Amino acid sequence: MTKSTKWGVIIVIALFIIGMTVYPRIKRAQTASKNESEIPPPTMQRAQVLTIQAEIVKPQSLTDKVISTGSTIPDEEVNLSFESSGKIIAIYFREGTHVKEGDLLAKINDKPLQAQLKKLEAEVPLATDRVYRQRTLLEKDAVSQEAFEQVTTEYEKLMADIELVKANIAQTELRAPFDGIIGLRSVSEGAYATPSTQIAKLTKISPIKIEFSISERHASDVKDGTSIIFRMESADQMTHEYRATVYAVESILETETRSLRVRATYPNTNETILPGRYLSVEINKREIKNALAIPSEAVIPEMGKSIIYLYKGGEAYPQEIITGLRTESRIQVLEGIHAGDTVITTGVMQLRTGMKVNIDNLKE
Repeated sequence: MTKSTKWGVIIVIALFIIGMTVYPRIKRAQTASKNESEIPPPTMQRAQVLTIQAEIVKPQSLTDKVISTGSTIPDEEVNLSFESSGKIIAIYFREGTHVKEGDLLAKINDKPLQAQLKKLEAEVPLATDRVYRQRTLLEKDAVSQEAFEQVTTEYEKLMADIELVKANIAQTELRAPFDGIIGLRSVSEGAYATPSTQIAKLTKISPIKIEFSISERHASDVKDGTSIIFRMESADQMTHEYRATVYAVESILETETRSLRVRATYPNTNETILPGRYLSVEINKREIKNALAIPSEAVIPEMGKSIIYLYKGGEAYPQEIITGLRTESRIQVLEGIHAGDTVITTGVMQLRTGMKVNIDNLKE
């Protein structure tokens, strides 16, 4: 190999080594330059704006409430039955109609008792005459006091027997114990009835009772005379609101639920509310006037603190607050905000200090 050839080989090898060393560096530099061109500058990142909803804080009335569920029950209800046994000879009521207290509803056979009564009443004139004669003779000392007392006792015994038969006859009659609506009958004329035979159900639904339960911690908030609001849906799926008054509170707690049963009355003059309806009950404990309250969803619990975000000049800023009364949807703020402040109510978990925000819906 000539000297010139040897130097040519050395130069080629050197160029190869230099190319293997420099090319990766150039490639990495080109890639880094490309990635940097794809990342938006810091000014563009800060320009991102979050669309939110907000509410202007203003004084309002806030009511402390107890919410429960309950049901409607009749003011009075009874399963009607006879006091004695016998064949039913007459039914005088029509199912589903109103009846008055004392109305005759049904009767069982009383012919044997009527015959016995007639026989006893036939003996009354003779017994009365005996007492009269004995009293006259006693005044003349013609009979002894013992003889007079004997006929008097016989007369009183006869009258007692008559009263007993009349009482037995009364037990063959089924009368309404109170005003109400009589339901469907379970027997027909000719059936044999006993005291355990249910003839029909009688209910009084005007007024109607509202029965519900409250937890032990609210026991002191409900007493006789406490006003409540109950709501229920009608056939048209509209929710209707009614006011009732508590008239009785159970004397002991239910051991399983640690709750207290309460009953209230509603006039139900038109008898439009039937027993057995499901309803929600609301008890207003107290009302706070001119309270500063915000939606519950605006509050962020954080390390034992309550944080909200205020809208200031197009940006969001955190603010620690001290809360008070809580209702179903709002929270009273005791410290941390003032009337006129704008509280952000949506997207609060995405907010950061100084973040640009745009109000889509402002509630005033």
